[in-house]
Amino acid sequence: MLLPLDRPVVLVGLMGVGKSTIGRRLARRLGIDFIDSDDAIADAAGASAGDVFERYGEASFRDGERRLVARLVEGQVRVIATGGGAFVDPQTRLLLNERAITVWLNAPVAVLAERTARRDTRPLLKGPDARQVLERLAKERAGAYGEAHIHVTSSQGAHGEVVETIVVALQRRLREAG
Repeated sequence: MLLPLDRPVVLVGLMGVGKSTIGRRLARRLGIDFIDSDDAIADAAGASAGDVFERYGEASFRDGERRLVARLVEGQVRVIATGGGAFVDPQTRLLLNERAITVWLNAPVAVLAERTARRDTRPLLKGPDARQVLERLAKERAGAYGEAHIHVTSSQGAHGEVVETIVVALQRRLREAG
């Protein structure tokens, strides 16, 4: 049985790693709600997170994202999937690591490239070589993502296995903290 959570569980990692899909399944497994920060941005802006990013630029997008994520972690205990760049922001990373349990979902770049190629909704990947962009982002962001409390690798395997790996890691973390 899972020990009771007293704070949100926040999934971080590169685009295409499965934060939304795994987040929904993890929330069901834990019996708590799920929210995707990109969906919350879209609801607030009346446009997709990608459109907001393209229209207002990355700096403005990250500022709004930071404020939104701060509100999400102050609410109920739930699973939150963040956008790929949210945790890279030092203020957001500090806030999330103080007020939530952060989980870095990682996957090989080849897997990310295959998954992100299925939809053309990611502004940072709209250029000619999405795989090269993903490789660069993986290198640039690894240090920030590495500050998450829990690290889990997701690849071509079943999402259910990743969820169970996270649950075991959460149980361990809660026991150690309790």
